[in-house]
Amino acid sequence: MKNVLKWPSFMFVLILSLVLSGCGASGGSGGNTEAKGTIEQIKERGKLIAGVKYDTKLFGLKDPASGEVEGFDIDIAKALAKQILGDETKVELKEVTSKTRIPMLQNGDIDLIIATMTITDERKEQVDFSDVYFEAGQSLLVKNDSTITGLESLSGVKVLAVKGSTSAQNIREKAPSAEVLEYDNYQDAFTALKAGKGEALTTDNIILIGMQQTDNNYKLVGGNFTSEPYGMAIRKGDTAFVEEVNSLLKSMKDSGEYDTLHEKWLGSKPE
Repeated sequence: MKNVLKWPSFMFVLILSLVLSGCGASGGSGGNTEAKGTIEQIKERGKLIAGVKYDTKLFGLKDPASGEVEGFDIDIAKALAKQILGDETKVELKEVTSKTRIPMLQNGDIDLIIATMTITDERKEQVDFSDVYFEAGQSLLVKNDSTITGLESLSGVKVLAVKGSTSAQNIREKAPSAEVLEYDNYQDAFTALKAGKGEALTTDNIILIGMQQTDNNYKLVGGNFTSEPYGMAIRKGDTAFVEEVNSLLKSMKDSGEYDTLHEKWLGSKPE
């Protein structure tokens, strides 16, 4: 009989402990259910983290002597830091490549991508984009004495491109008989071109112009055979940050700051 009387007491204690522990568990996780937006994270952190290129002259190039990264994209990142935090120096520049930039954004390693990134429908499935901040077009870079004049000259030719770029996709579509070799970044691709591993290098015209400026033994041929509108990439669904970035672009254009940066890095004011 004693065992029978003790059983309800035991069950009561067990149920009570389960209820209390359940309340504690839900209370511990309930305070952080909503993810913070990028702007709030930047303000709490005290700096903007921008994914930029380190190997793209005119847009984002790291000086091996000083360690400084400079270019058009870099100055836009600084302007965004100034708008959000009031100080253009409160920005950390992390290197990205065409292949690594979207994964780094999605993983939270960077706040946004400012890295000569073409807006495409395919990429819109993975990220959100700002308004267009630069219009480029794909072209070809060859040696000055090359007989290549454009897409029609690429049959059987080794053409160098960068992994993860729209340029690699485009050249396969527009010159299907060319042999496309892909490299991790622009610096490696240009080094391969100079070493004779290919007869042409393809990417956006403004990037090729930056390469040509470092070595006048090369020329651009074939004109622009695509349209490459650049946008800044932001994590999918972060509408507030997209609006913040678009607000920056508008204010830069209205104030003339955008024209000044365009002329500083690209040699002329935008058309």
